[in-house]
Amino acid sequence: MLGTGGCVAVLVVSLLILQFLKMQWASRKLPPGPIPFPILGTLWCFGFEWHQGSLSKFSKVYGKTFTIWIGHMPMVVLNGYHAVRDVLINHSKETSWRIVTPFVRDTMHGKGILFSSGHTWKQQRRFGMMTLRTLGMGKKGLEYRVQEEASYLVELFANTKGKPMDPSSFLFYSVSSVISRVVFGHNFSIQDEIFHKLIECIEYEGHFFLSSFHLLYELCPWLMRYLPGPHQKAFSCLEFIHSFSRKEIQNHKEKKKLDDSWDFIDFYLEEIEKNKGDPSSTFDEDNLLHVIYDLFTAGTDTIVSTLRWVFLCMVVHPDVQEKVQKEIDAVLTPSQCISYEDQKSMPYTSAVIYEILRFNFVLLAGTFRQCGSDTTLLGFPIKKGTIIIVDIASALNDPEQWETPQQFNPNHFLDKDGNFFIREAFIPFSAGPRLCLGEKLAKTELFLFITNVLRAFTLQLPEGMTEVNTRPVEGRFAVQAHPYVICAVPRKTIAA
Repeated sequence: MLGTGGCVAVLVVSLLILQFLKMQWASRKLPPGPIPFPILGTLWCFGFEWHQGSLSKFSKVYGKTFTIWIGHMPMVVLNGYHAVRDVLINHSKETSWRIVTPFVRDTMHGKGILFSSGHTWKQQRRFGMMTLRTLGMGKKGLEYRVQEEASYLVELFANTKGKPMDPSSFLFYSVSSVISRVVFGHNFSIQDEIFHKLIECIEYEGHFFLSSFHLLYELCPWLMRYLPGPHQKAFSCLEFIHSFSRKEIQNHKEKKKLDDSWDFIDFYLEEIEKNKGDPSSTFDEDNLLHVIYDLFTAGTDTIVSTLRWVFLCMVVHPDVQEKVQKEIDAVLTPSQCISYEDQKSMPYTSAVIYEILRFNFVLLAGTFRQCGSDTTLLGFPIKKGTIIIVDIASALNDPEQWETPQQFNPNHFLDKDGNFFIREAFIPFSAGPRLCLGEKLAKTELFLFITNVLRAFTLQLPEGMTEVNTRPVEGRFAVQAHPYVICAVPRKTIAA
């Protein structure tokens, strides 16, 4: 007869077999994909590590629409530009719902913009877009703030006197200062302890999102909620950001401002007052907390990650850096203030920036969504509630759209006459209704920060260093460059 241990083993094996059969049955109604196993799903196919480009390998076997499993959850992947565009544009209504995993549910509560869906998302996004425009996004007002921060970034670089430095903290300060002015109405001192804590929390959240502990939380939330580990720090980081935001909201409620000095929080508080008594309104302080989180984190982390790739690229490709500097010198005088309008006269510089956005796309894949209703994607019937992975990275590396997708090549954005042009497959900010809210601000920041720095300095490796690691840091939500040090050497043309 079997002992207690034997009975338990038989029970576990039986449950695993039952789960395996259920997954095989469910797979019959989904697009093809690797065989899923209980607990593991199809993680065994990834070698338990997910890299940018991993999904494209499966598309060669299973086609542009296929299924992977994370644990017991199936996820339908759309890979390649045409498949991605079909979902983002032609099926946006059915697929614009956000995925609600246990961790997302426990942290975001369906509020804000990035992680909300349906009526809440529509109201919050519409208000966010309208208010950012009012505050000057895409206009000279907000551009002036970016110009100020770009000038200060040049000062920070100049203070290093050409000695080796890690530009990360300077970049975080400059980029976050722009969004801080928009949201809070002020920026921080670079020595401010609260600022450093906020940046630390933003970075940690990004690092945690695709860590092993995040995966464990999604698979066993009922257990992980009560266990110690990095997921508990992720919760405390989110609470620190919310706690800071609550204080800012209270300060705004206590201080009445002139109309011309209003910021995002001021406009949102006014909207709460306007909608009091409206049962359909989603405007409240809880949603405001999450919108602040969305704007502050999304408006900082991805731009900083991109700028770190830009400056690394300049030292790895000194010939590219030199061409950009020559173009800047030809268009601008040393004392002339650079404006976003100047990009029209700088085709090569624009091509370099866009190529870095393509080649060093800062997300592992793209956006995770959920079907809000039954639909058909590329001939496959997809049920309501199915998780969709729109692999934007695959569109940016689609060999049918780019001549040298695996190489850094600014010529992807230059015609035969050297004129700048944008390809249809260039969608790092997504497309359709979920298009990045801060796309215009991001492009303005990238152009002004890059051109101001490269007009003033030549970026190079420290003396004696001949190589730098250009492989991306793996296992993070944002695909980041390894930590590095560079020297910002003042250019003679500027010094003169």
